[in-house]
Amino acid sequence: MSEKMSVIGLRNLIVFLLIFFSNTVYSNKAPDFILQGDDSVIKLSSYKGKVVYLDFWASWCVPCRRSFPFMNEMQEKYSEEGLKIIAVNLDTEREKAARFLKMIHADFSIAYDPEGRVPEDYKLSVVPTFYLISREGDIVYKHKGFRNSQNDELEAMIKRALSKTKSQISSLN
Repeated sequence: MSEKMSVIGLRNLIVFLLIFFSNTVYSNKAPDFILQGDDSVIKLSSYKGKVVYLDFWASWCVPCRRSFPFMNEMQEKYSEEGLKIIAVNLDTEREKAARFLKMIHADFSIAYDPEGRVPEDYKLSVVPTFYLISREGDIVYKHKGFRNSQNDELEAMIKRALSKTKSQISSLN
């Protein structure tokens, strides 16, 4: 019986640690990329000096649909303070993304990565996932999934990143 309880306890600990560390603060350089956007090429490093909210999404993803109004609101509210939202679509067929965007408007930059190269560099495991990148180009926060109940928390993270210097970012969480 105690061996069975030890296995259950270990399993519960592993699950807790996975959940606890799934949305974490980082301090690594964001891998640069160049992707095709709707009107032009999008190069991440060209936004140095801005806080970048880098989102990965797909047309079939229900939480992705819910995240677009939030991203629209954040882009409108904080663009003058230096926020740039880039949403990278991972559909293999661009037509699927186009149908999605006809239904759900985006007031931010959309980039397309049908080969899925950029997610590999970011070690992406689920969509949606977003990375908050500091003005210096460091990944300071990673968040998996999207729930409207977390909007206030996510907005606070964005506001702190906009107001902080690199040395202050480590205290975001």
